[in-house]
Amino acid sequence: MAALLLLPALALGLYALLHARLGGGARCRSRAALRGRTALVTGANAGIGRATALDLARRGARVVLACRSAERGQAAARSIRQDTGNSDVLFMSLDLASLDSVRAFAETFLRCEPRLDLLVLNAGIASGGRRSDGCNLVFQVNHLGHFLLTQLLLERLKHCAPSRVVVVASSAHRSGRIDFERLGRPVEGVLQNFQAYCDSKLANILFARELAGRLEGTGVTCYALHPGVVNTALFSFVPAWLWPLFVPFSWLFFRDAVSGAQTSIHCATQEGIEALSGRYFADCRPQEPRPRARDDTVARKLWEVSERMVGLAA
Repeated sequence: MAALLLLPALALGLYALLHARLGGGARCRSRAALRGRTALVTGANAGIGRATALDLARRGARVVLACRSAERGQAAARSIRQDTGNSDVLFMSLDLASLDSVRAFAETFLRCEPRLDLLVLNAGIASGGRRSDGCNLVFQVNHLGHFLLTQLLLERLKHCAPSRVVVVASSAHRSGRIDFERLGRPVEGVLQNFQAYCDSKLANILFARELAGRLEGTGVTCYALHPGVVNTALFSFVPAWLWPLFVPFSWLFFRDAVSGAQTSIHCATQEGIEALSGRYFADCRPQEPRPRARDDTVARKLWEVSERMVGLAA
């Protein structure tokens, strides 16, 4: 009888050990305090974004949670205030799927908030069809919405320099490609949606690279990052019949939100990384992305095309 009980205990112990070794990651070692500074985190009501906002609030920052859902955003802000004792945590409505919402958000933010020291572009989706105007929703939310938001807030970031922009990308950029003939067009099916996600993550890294070059000498630095494979709502598209297999697999191999937020927090708070502006980070250290993510010609063209797509081109 004891042996029968011992076997499940050993199996669970081995499972937990494997999870700790395979699903973990580097930890941010920065002890920087952020009192007197303002951070804006998109998609901060859950997952990596919420964990990032929680850490920044613990460091004393004024933290704005920019989220689509008012109910979830307000609940997250309330929870973070309670957990940290920091009363300067608030929700503001932002729907990255709507360029009008991005413009309205920026106008409200600039009117109400005198500072912006950290802009964390965290929100993202893995699938979602198309917008009413036919644009691919994944590309819109993951790249275009954040591109426009950054442009509209850029002068405030410069005014508050030294300041930082942190772009949550992904190792999925390895499978991405920037096809300017089809950029932002709607797609159909699981495989094409996944390709659109990879393309948008490649666009994130190219955006951070080009932004860093354009901001050189301003005191504003920019970093792209891979958070690790994190078990968040990003995987909500997984069909129900796969969940019995997916859940234990994800628990074993995927990081939790706190682990996934560590590189975001590192890029937002670590002192002495200013010379690495424009670089790509993973596990709290700089890494080389794939060559197509280091193509300055494509990065420059993507910037110019994005300007036209969001209505900023002269």
